[in-house]
Amino acid sequence: MFTGLIEEIGTLKKIDRRGEAMVLGIQASHIMHGLALGDSVACNGVCLTVTTIAGSIFTVDVMPETYRLSSLKELRSGSPINLERAMAANGRFGGHIVQGHVDGVATIEGIESNQNAVIFHIKPQHSELFRYIIPKGSIAVDGISLTVVSVDNGSFTISIIPHTLKETVLAHRKPGDTVNIECDVLGKYIEHMMNYRQSTPNDAQSSHGGGLTADFLQQNGYM
Repeated sequence: MFTGLIEEIGTLKKIDRRGEAMVLGIQASHIMHGLALGDSVACNGVCLTVTTIAGSIFTVDVMPETYRLSSLKELRSGSPINLERAMAANGRFGGHIVQGHVDGVATIEGIESNQNAVIFHIKPQHSELFRYIIPKGSIAVDGISLTVVSVDNGSFTISIIPHTLKETVLAHRKPGDTVNIECDVLGKYIEHMMNYRQSTPNDAQSSHGGGLTADFLQQNGYM
């Protein structure tokens, strides 16, 4: 699990493409301290496993499913990459729950300044994701924990402070670029539980008490 607080910007030093699979060699400094084989690192928001470590470079494998559903396939040698190690059990939870399981990609439609902030207009590739994207809710963009400012006309906006812009790959992004997005996992779990009753056989429903329903939530003071 991650928090969406980027630890550093790494650099892609080598890339080995094998059809829809890749091996990425990423150079880093800060996160290399204590990094071990098998550790999870979020790379532009995608949870990947460290497979080798040599000096300041670690490698990760990208399987076809990840290749197809993320923007990692667009990386080139020298590309900057947001990096975050998995959250330590005694760490601060400064962002929100980020799994590193991206829901898809989105296109940056526009970037504008608003006094000390920079506003990004982002359009998801799949419109069905909007059921999880709500104003003032959380979203991860290239692994960065951010707050949705507004949702309108098939896109949403995020507002970036100068520090976040400087310390993440958003400083390198421009209109037309593709970013990874991961919606708030809480909404996805709630939706699944609400729909579970409808897709479960009657005998299974009775075994788990009928599922989570709107009536149950209202009766127990949640609505």
